[in-house]
Amino acid sequence: MSTIKLHDRVFVKSIPNEEISSKIKAVAEQINRDYAGKRPVLLGVLNGCFMFAAELLKNLNIECEISFVKLSSYQGTNSTGVVREVLGLTESITGRDVIVIEDIVDTGYTMQNMLETLGTREPASIEIASLFVKPARLKVPVDVKYSAFTIPDRFIVGFGLDYDGLGRNLPDIYDVEE
Repeated sequence: MSTIKLHDRVFVKSIPNEEISSKIKAVAEQINRDYAGKRPVLLGVLNGCFMFAAELLKNLNIECEISFVKLSSYQGTNSTGVVREVLGLTESITGRDVIVIEDIVDTGYTMQNMLETLGTREPASIEIASLFVKPARLKVPVDVKYSAFTIPDRFIVGFGLDYDGLGRNLPDIYDVEE
């Protein structure tokens, strides 16, 4: 499908699944090198990260654990700027290396909140791995060490990202048609 309609919007395919998989493998290789001999905790931010986290995990050859939290700051196609923690972390991360797995870093508010919250639990280190980063939208400084794609300010769906609940299951990435 080169175009799809979700709710009231039309989206055009912009990144095929093959390219997404290739970029995720490259991110995994970097994490494998950086964490060789360590056992990090991967902390996925739901709902959007589930496809990225699964694909990333399949390509890691280091010992690691995975857990999930659910945070939300979006309403429709816009970030509200207010982060609500919906489901929190129950495992101890004290003294552990943590890699936060995110679908997209947009304004940076979600990651800023997440890093502040995790920092109170005394991890050994915290890094961010994000499928997408939108530098033009950042409102707060966020250091994303592992990023598969840097994209311009556009609304995208697919591969875990949604538009009001729809589109997460798409294997490719689609841009909203203007």
